[in-house]
Formats: sequence, structure tokens, C-alpha cells
Amino acid sequence: MIESWVGAMSSLLPRAIRESGHRFTFLTRDLHHYLRSAPTEGTHPLLSAENVLTTETNDVPGLLSYVERMHAVLGFDGVISSCDYYLPTVAKVAAHLGLPGPTPEAVESANRKDRTRTTLGAAGVPGPKYALATGWPQTADAARSLGYPLVVKPVDLCGGMFVRKVAGEAELREAFAALEAFPVNARDQPRLPTVLLEELLDGPEVSVETVTVGGVTHVVGVTDKSVAGEPWFVESGHMFPADLDGTDAAQVAVAAIEALGLDDIVAHTEIKLTSAGPKLIEVNPRPAGNQITELVRRVTGIDLPAVYAQLAVGQRPDLTHAETGVRSAAISFLLPPRSGLVAEIVGEVAAPGVVECKLKSPGHRAGEPTSNNTYLGHVMVVDHDGLGARSTAEKIVNGLDVRYAEDAA
Repeated sequence: MIESWVGAMSSLLPRAIRESGHRFTFLTRDLHHYLRSAPTEGTHPLLSAENVLTTETNDVPGLLSYVERMHAVLGFDGVISSCDYYLPTVAKVAAHLGLPGPTPEAVESANRKDRTRTTLGAAGVPGPKYALATGWPQTADAARSLGYPLVVKPVDLCGGMFVRKVAGEAELREAFAALEAFPVNARDQPRLPTVLLEELLDGPEVSVETVTVGGVTHVVGVTDKSVAGEPWFVESGHMFPADLDGTDAAQVAVAAIEALGLDDIVAHTEIKLTSAGPKLIEVNPRPAGNQITELVRRVTGIDLPAVYAQLAVGQRPDLTHAETGVRSAAISFLLPPRSGLVAEIVGEVAAPGVVECKLKSPGHRAGEPTSNNTYLGHVMVVDHDGLGARSTAEKIVNGLDVRYAEDAA
């Protein structure tokens, strides 16, 4: 495993690897990044690795040489990561060692939003009108050609970072300046200066969870999403299965995965169900984050992190839906009303169907609610009878009160 996110997947993927009967080596450039962000008390789940190695993971040629030497000693059967910033690296390492996995070119095309747009546009997969620009004059000209309002995106960040709606040139200049002031990502990798501008799409958002094996894409299901925080696009919750017809969205997702050339992969494809039909937002060549995989597992019995691990070592996973007794599962996230030092979070969280509730402790420094990185906690709910999990989870979270230390002073 080369690097990892430090959220839920840093626990889910190690657990899935072990339960699939495998062992893993964890390789990182900065072990303290994970020690500082341990999701549970005690040993970090990533440190359950049989070996923990430290080397520069941002230097791909050097990493290829290092992993080749380690492979001669440890005998790896696959390469994996949950962190978007290292998915192309993982594909290059797997190809270099002759191990299973999607091609580096396909992963790079899915991982970078500019390449996704150009590849899928050429293939006729429906998406928003868009433009790519570098530098302020070009960005301003492209926005005027597209027309406001529109959406501004970096092409190489994730978690909704710096993605925002802009209504005019003043807001566009503000968004551009924010991106320009963020030259490296959270893993110290230099960012691309390219800006992606897209038309603002109407309609609800869904994600399609798929597994592609041997050139055939299997649709596990469709998740519906709640988005909050305009002008930002922060994911405030999810429910699986979606409480709407996702057939057309699933077809678009399959077409996108095929056009990108992805194979032997778990994918999480985001789509808007617009008044003009489904339009693709992005394809993520890894399992969904934000605990969507847990919602899927509770409803279908399919453990997508485990499937991801099995594909990484060339195994063919069992994608048969099991009877779990759960008809819907949902998660709702608590967003901070504003930045500040949290004194306490109060409210009633006990309710039928609640299977998990995690909230930040007093003393947590909340940021502005502009991306998926600012959550103050979540509630997960299951419904054994129907599609009521989402409304229950949202009701609980909406009833929570975030109190700030400075307000009590």
C-alpha cells in the first residue's frame, strides 16, 4: 500500500485486506502524517501492516527503483492505495513490477479532470460544456465564452477543494486567486496551473458504484447525494440505494469507464441528473469515500474495499448481492456553521436505526465549511423497511447544535 487517506478508508482498507486473507506492507514518505491523524485510540490501522517502509513517494523514478528492490525481498502480489494523489503512481508501480491493475494511462485520464473531460468529450459521453484555461486572461476569456454562472475547478485536487460556483468575473477572479495561492497539494506535490470551467448543471447528484473485471463493468448500485454550502459543493450526506431511478446514470458511468480504458478497478462515478439527461461530473478510479462503501456493504453485503484488494492481486471477486435485511443505509455529515474553536456539540443522537455516530471533541478547531475536509462528525442510519434512512440521518444532524468557545467567553 503506497500512502493512504487518513479518514475512514485508512481503517476500512487495512481491515478489508486482512479479511480477504492477505497481508500488506505500508509505504509512505511521512509516517508522522498518519500518526498525527489516527482515527482511533491506540495503534493506527495502517500500522497493522506487516512492514512499514519510508521512502520518497513523490519521486516516481526513485520509487520504482526502491519498490523493485523491496519486491525482490518481500515478493509483492499487488499494489494499492486509497489516496487519489497516488493512484497514478500505484498504476505505474504495478505495471513496472508486472502486477495486476489498470493501465497507468487510464488511471491518469480518470484522475485528472482535464484529461477526463477531453477523453470523454471525444468519446461522446454526455457532460457539461467546459473550457480549460491557464493564467488569468485566458481564464477570464474562457468564462465569458461559456457564460455565467459557471463552476470553477482545479484539475488535480479532490474532496471538493476549491470547487465553487461563480456568478460573475469578480467571483471568478477571487476563485482564480485562491487556486493560484495553493501551488502544492496536501502531499507536497506541485499542482497544475490549468483551471477547469464548466457550465452549472441543474438536477440532483448521484454516484454510480461499479466494479470492472476483464473488460466488463458490473453496476453494484447507485447512491444519491446531498450537497450544501453554496457557492461551494460540499457533500452533506449520501443514501444507498438512491431514492430515484438511476438506470440512465448507470449507463453513462459504464460508457465513461469504457471510454477511459479502465479495467480491473473499483470506480466511483459522479453524475448529475439534469433536465437534459444524465451528465458526467467525474470518474474516481477507486472505491467511494465518505463511508459510501459501508452503506453499500450494509445493504448488499458487497464489501467494495475488499473487492478493491482482491482485484489488486488478480483475484476475481464475488459480486453477488446478499440478503442483509437492510433496505437503505444513509450517512449525514455535520458541517461547521463557521470556523472557530468548538466548545461542544449538543443534541439527541439516539434513534431507531442509528448504527454509528461520531462527533468532534471539544477543542477541535473548525474550518470554514467549503469542502468535504471540514466535517465535524457524522451519523449513519439503516432502515430495514424502506428508503427512510436518509431522512432519519438528516433529522438527527439538523438537530445538533455546534457551540463555540469564543461565544461563551
